[in-house]
Amino acid sequence: MVIKVYVRTNVSKETYNVESDTTLRTVLEEAGVDYTKGFLTLDGGAIAPGDMDKTFDDFGITEKTYVNQCVKADNA
Repeated sequence: MVIKVYVRTNVSKETYNVESDTTLRTVLEEAGVDYTKGFLTLDGGAIAPGDMDKTFDDFGITEKTYVNQCVKADNA
């Protein structure tokens, strides 16, 4: 099953159509998101350790989802 994944960061918004057996890590890497540099949410819920290699099937996503990254700004 194909699902629509909206990937948003502080500087970009992209949409990807992926198979539901795709992992979150795979989508973020395809989008060029460095997931080590910020806080990630999936449909508004925090991504926990170990969630990066779960598939969208594992999360129960069936149609669309929003993945957001908020990059922590360095103190100036």
